[in-house]
Amino acid sequence: MENPNKQGKATQRANQYLKFTNLGLQLVVTLALAGAGGYFIDKWIGWQFPVFLLLFLMIALAGSIYLLIKRTSDE
Repeated sequence: MENPNKQGKATQRANQYLKFTNLGLQLVVTLALAGAGGYFIDKWIGWQFPVFLLLFLMIALAGSIYLLIKRTSDE
């Protein structure tokens, strides 16, 4: 029979892995959606310089870093 304390630590470790995996996937998806949105808006307007692409990526990156710091500092 396995020690309940040992099983609790394994569950806690798995929860931490899932938490950080979720944060990483959220960062990637947010940046991808912001980049795609900015790219298509720039294409639709017809601008040569990718203003909306850069703007949306910077906003998404700043927001993702803010949430990353906020969620990891709660521990």
